[in-house]
Amino acid sequence: MKLAAEKRGKGGLSQLRRSGRLPAVVYNKDLNVPVSIDARAFDKAFRAIGTSSLIDLEVDGEVHSVLVKQVQMDKRRREPMHVDFYAVKGDQPVTVHVPLEYVGSAVGVRAGGQLDVQRREVTISVLPRLIPNHVEVDVSALEVGDSLHVRDIVDKLPSEAQVLDDLDLALVAVVPPRVAAEEAEAAPEGAEPEVVGEEEDEESAGEE
Repeated sequence: MKLAAEKRGKGGLSQLRRSGRLPAVVYNKDLNVPVSIDARAFDKAFRAIGTSSLIDLEVDGEVHSVLVKQVQMDKRRREPMHVDFYAVKGDQPVTVHVPLEYVGSAVGVRAGGQLDVQRREVTISVLPRLIPNHVEVDVSALEVGDSLHVRDIVDKLPSEAQVLDDLDLALVAVVPPRVAAEEAEAAPEGAEPEVVGEEEDEESAGEE
């Protein structure tokens, strides 16, 4: 995936957004470059790859391999307001959230149970060139009462990857219909997230 960016100066973010550009920053511990990108192009790319795939971001002729580290969202309009791109180095592991793709028709679901998906991603530390786009999790063999945990998908990840989640963390289960219905009724309606991606750390530059 490729995106083009332009360097920008400080200020004028509202006008920048009105012109269809999205303010962003490209950073790592040695780099901090304020840029702007075409908002529609970013939206298309982000919907396709999320935060777990590398992007070749061209800034004034120089190409950086980056990950989308954080997207600040307008809560009301659900539109991106600012993007943090983390510029990776090929010889240094990065922390990524790899999407889980559940495939197959569970035996327990065909018997009347319901599939309860509890996690849709797994967190790993791995070299940039080894980042998987997603991990397929086959639920076909699950009967009512069965579940899969992080430990059950370790063999589907690159052997060099370090799994950062608790191995006993449940990913998906098949539950009886009544249990599923009770959990759905008890679950409170959550507020829409304002940030997509990881919280900023000491290396993140944030919005100019």
